Formats: sequence, C-alpha cells, structure tokens
Amino acid sequence: MTYLGEKGEASAVLRTDVPSLRMNPQTGTSTTFVAPGSVTRGEFGLFRWDMPAGASGAGAHFHRTFSESFYVMAGVVTFYNGEKWLDVSEGGFLYVPPGGLHGFSNNADVAASMLILFAPGIAREKYFEELADIRATARTLTEQEWADLFARHDQVNVDS
Repeated sequence: MTYLGEKGEASAVLRTDVPSLRMNPQTGTSTTFVAPGSVTRGEFGLFRWDMPAGASGAGAHFHRTFSESFYVMAGVVTFYNGEKWLDVSEGGFLYVPPGGLHGFSNNADVAASMLILFAPGIAREKYFEELADIRATARTLTEQEWADLFARHDQVNVDS
C-alpha cells in the first residue's frame, strides 16, 4: 500500500501546452515529454513520439533498469520484439520488460505516432535531449563519447 490516508487528498497534476522537442532535423521526428518522472514522482514516464513517413527510429537495444511499453496511436510502427521486426498498426501495444530486446522505426509511407511509457520514471528525457542537441548541432562524437552517453542513460545497443 502506498497511500495510508483515510480521505484522499488533492494531489493531481495537470499539464497543458507541453512543448515538443525536435529529435532529428533531417527526419522531423519529435517527442513530447507528456509526463516525465519529475511530474509522476518517479513512478513512470509517458512520452509521445511522432515520426514522419519513412523515419528511422531506435535500433535494437535493451535497458537494465526500466521497462518500456509502446502504444501505436496512428500509422504503422515497425517494432523489433527481440526476435524479428513486426509492423504494428494503430491500437497495437508492445510491452518490453527490463533486459528485453526491442527497437522501432516507421517504415511506412505515412506518419506514425505512439505513446512510450517507461517505469520507473527515471529522467529518460535527458537522453533524448542530449541526442537532439547532438543532431541539431551536427556534433561528431568519438566512439568513447557515444559509449559514455549510452552508459549514462542505460541504453545498451545490439545488432538485430
């Protein structure tokens, strides 16, 4: 039990007009940090991910410390489920526990949008902000700098 009160309390958090972050200037992919862990007391994070037609995404990878769930709101997202790449249409859902191999992209000729939920609510937005900055400034990282970035953010990339 996480709440021991008898009558409940006014503790809801409302966010409106949450800005989007342009993840990749070349593809136009963007994300919206709908409810980062800083808003949810670290219980979960919820991001919206919007990809134009044909946009690349995340290659095969896994995380050691958090799960991720994906819900396709529009279009078709191609997901890697640890064994193969699958096209998932609007309404499809993919749950990935810690250690589970996964990846995603938009291989379709129409835009796609999905929600990404991760738990617990670590500061995952920091990873995406760093990636967006690297792409926006066309900064070139060494192999060691990439390795450090991935290690800081529990991003273990693998071949699929």
